[in-house]
Amino acid sequence: MKTEIIVVDNFSTKEMGYTQAVNLLIAGDTVAFPTETVYGLGAIATNESAVAKIFEAKGRPQDNPLIVHIGSKEELQAFTHNVPNLAKVCMDTFWPGALTLVLPLQQGSLAKNVTAGLNSVGVRMPDHPVALELLNRLKQPVAAPSANRSGKPSPTKASHVFHDLNGKVPFILDGGATGMGLESTVLDFTSEIPTILRPGGVTKEMLERVIGPVHESKLTDHAEAPRAPGMKYAHYAPNAPVYLIEASLQKVQLAIESIHSEQKKVALIATEQFKTTHVDYFFSLGKEHQLEDAAQLLYEALRSCDETDADIVLVPTFSKQGVGTAIMNRLEKAANGNYFSTNL
Repeated sequence: MKTEIIVVDNFSTKEMGYTQAVNLLIAGDTVAFPTETVYGLGAIATNESAVAKIFEAKGRPQDNPLIVHIGSKEELQAFTHNVPNLAKVCMDTFWPGALTLVLPLQQGSLAKNVTAGLNSVGVRMPDHPVALELLNRLKQPVAAPSANRSGKPSPTKASHVFHDLNGKVPFILDGGATGMGLESTVLDFTSEIPTILRPGGVTKEMLERVIGPVHESKLTDHAEAPRAPGMKYAHYAPNAPVYLIEASLQKVQLAIESIHSEQKKVALIATEQFKTTHVDYFFSLGKEHQLEDAAQLLYEALRSCDETDADIVLVPTFSKQGVGTAIMNRLEKAANGNYFSTNL
């Protein structure tokens, strides 16, 4: 399969790009497209064989549900029911935007492999002109996880999608670099109290200001099927093992020296305050305390490690406040929960 890329911010190719994308989706194929969070790999959510191509291209576990993307709230009527009033408040406040709502599913309305057999579905309206234009032209719900090989850092550029999925998907709509850099917050409205299943750019604090108390879920254990993407399976990881470490200049430098004593090379992903360390490769997450910048740069930095010969990737931790909660969620999964110790 040949993978074609069309840049849709170019006036001369814009119309051709959208037309080709819509035609491919209607024909039962997949299309990669940008959202404000990361690039997604989409298929029409009512077409089971088309959705199966997403799992095949990504190498994604079949029990991992997909998020459905819509271009208008009216589309919800076709596949959800008994939508809670607080969920509607969230739609009015945060849509279009980086908030996925888990809602009761109308049985038989979507392909079974979208929801992994659950009686609920995650749905959002993305805040990106390319995604919205595509969805509004199509006028059908699109199931779309991140457009990367399963387990790898999510793509924030069309070139990342091409690197991972070249020859596995037919078409990529290139809308430039994404803005946010981390996947959407997933908020479950099928529980008694709304529960965050995956943290993202819409924070617990932001939600509670609008709808009151919100719970936070822990990562799913291995015996339980995930209720939303990002709750299970180690992922977001480069090839070299990732280790988290306390955000202390002294401790980071001692760790680097310890790794160097074993003739190993280190890549450090950190804010600018750590740039003075004697490390083999340094990938900046921006200035200290600028969490939105760190979120935007994180996946690019993790992917950049694969272009080095680093044996170990070190990442100083962030405070679990605001967007820091989402950053640490992704880092803990990239590191598979591993923290650096000198006994490695």
